[in-house]
Amino acid sequence: MTVSTEAILQDLIDHKIVQLKVDDTFTFASGIQSPIYTDLRQTISYPKTRRTIAKDLAALIKEQYPQVSVIAGVATAGIPQAALVAAELDLPMVYVRSKPKDHGTGRQVEGVIQADDQVVLIDDLISTGGSVLGAAKAVKNEGFNVAGVVSIFSYGFPDADKNFQEAGFAFAPLLTYTGLIKLLADQKVISDEDHARLAKWHQDPWAWPLK
Repeated sequence: MTVSTEAILQDLIDHKIVQLKVDDTFTFASGIQSPIYTDLRQTISYPKTRRTIAKDLAALIKEQYPQVSVIAGVATAGIPQAALVAAELDLPMVYVRSKPKDHGTGRQVEGVIQADDQVVLIDDLISTGGSVLGAAKAVKNEGFNVAGVVSIFSYGFPDADKNFQEAGFAFAPLLTYTGLIKLLADQKVISDEDHARLAKWHQDPWAWPLK
């Protein structure tokens, strides 16, 4: 973990954008009982935090996908992040709707992409990867090249790894659940026992809470 990514995680904790429950759970829409809840849409309300995230995402993209020529935001939470990163990299930006328009041109990808462009998609949060993979497939289906996908945060679910591999798209997160709980353990916010217990969650979230 770099100094800046640790600082971002600390900001997310301090602003309660990321919340952790050791002895209780949050409930996801899917029904998963989770010890963690993230609302990364809030990051755009904190200028220092959003600037650091944009700079680090830009650096991650240049490192992982040096051929990038277009930044794409995944509707809706990925759009403001993509705008910030595209400005940081001085690159064109497009965005991908959750589904094609039901009027006009019927497009799902909004903006200008050239045939030889290499598109990197940005989303705020990856759980199973379903929404961003749908967006990546939409870009590909319109005849364009997808260099890869990045996100601010990933839970690190095995299902996500499998889904990205099967879809054939590269993926690189800036922050991870394992990095978050390690930071909390290093700071003695959680005990070593709780750290070990929480570390098991993302391997089988449907089995939570562990007894």
